[in-house]
Amino acid sequence: MGGPAVTRAVDRPGGEFVDATAMVLETCRRLEFTLAGVCDAAPSAHAEEVRAWIAAGRHGSMEWLERRLEERLDPNVYLPGAVSMIVVADRYHDGGRDPIDADAPARGRIARYARGRDYHKVLKGRLVKLAKALSTAHPGADFRPCVDTAPILEREHAMRAGLGLVGKNTLLIEPGRGSWLLLGGVVSTLRLEPTPSRHRAADPCGGCTRCIDACPTGAITPFSLDAKRCIAYSTIEHRAGVEPDIAAATGDWIFGCDVCQEVCPHSTPRPRRDPLPIHPDYAPRREGVDLIEVLEWDEDARNEALRGTAARRATLWMWKRNALVCAGNALAESPERPGGEALRTRIERIADDPGEEAAVRETAANVLRSLDASAPDG
Repeated sequence: MGGPAVTRAVDRPGGEFVDATAMVLETCRRLEFTLAGVCDAAPSAHAEEVRAWIAAGRHGSMEWLERRLEERLDPNVYLPGAVSMIVVADRYHDGGRDPIDADAPARGRIARYARGRDYHKVLKGRLVKLAKALSTAHPGADFRPCVDTAPILEREHAMRAGLGLVGKNTLLIEPGRGSWLLLGGVVSTLRLEPTPSRHRAADPCGGCTRCIDACPTGAITPFSLDAKRCIAYSTIEHRAGVEPDIAAATGDWIFGCDVCQEVCPHSTPRPRRDPLPIHPDYAPRREGVDLIEVLEWDEDARNEALRGTAARRATLWMWKRNALVCAGNALAESPERPGGEALRTRIERIADDPGEEAAVRETAANVLRSLDASAPDG
């Protein structure tokens, strides 16, 4: 794998904290983070927007975003005495399109970030090593590693550290290279020299609205997202049945959704671009799953199929719910596709199975009603 592209500090003679920053960035390079940078541990510049977003209920049922909100808005609450943040990124995909065979048995696609090893473990393990190395070099300072399970607004800090720019789809975009990035960081009481941004503009999108236009559910408005309408939210976070209009727009996305990244001009591979390295731990184990297979899973089969990946976040009944939604969309699009009859039979059995979760049975019944209503003689 080629050497990571690391944002580097500006040398200023005589500055001890400049030397410390250089040491941080060199350690990040050795730990094979794709990008790394440093910013001040300042409070969020968008606190009021975040509060308003939550007050409007646009976070859906993700109540954990409400909890520890003050820590999200100010790293100094998360780590008292914090003055600096080290922010890192791993690239997990090259943006290549998925092959889709309409003549094959129906499958559900998994978002690309969840196809390899669980990024929480991949990132966190190396961040812990970074924090330990820095603690050894600076025993009087505190270092607290964090990934997106911690109450940190990692995209805002990544932008401050010069790793990229937040786009209209609310993702961090490395201009010219895309948003296939996973973020983590270390909050510290050690004063470090912030790394300068290499990006001239503050907006990577300009007049482009491809992500907004392509979003199947209309979840995106410029620089904001209504989570309740997001396919990633409905398939991963939502613990109830999927609304009919969201279900119909879900297509074959069984876990997550990459549409807003697939259409982004920055995220499309270009031969002349200098590619960012992809950490080998993110090599995909599977791009998708056979829908009948998922509908026949028990807990052991689910654990075996998803072992070591972030896709385990969705429970067994959620995977079955999502598979039913994808199955309904596949049969509505192509009733005669291979395996279609067996898939329909399986849906009918689930709808009548008292041993299934109520939300799963309800989803199966909704799928059957929709298919019957759309049939030529329906």
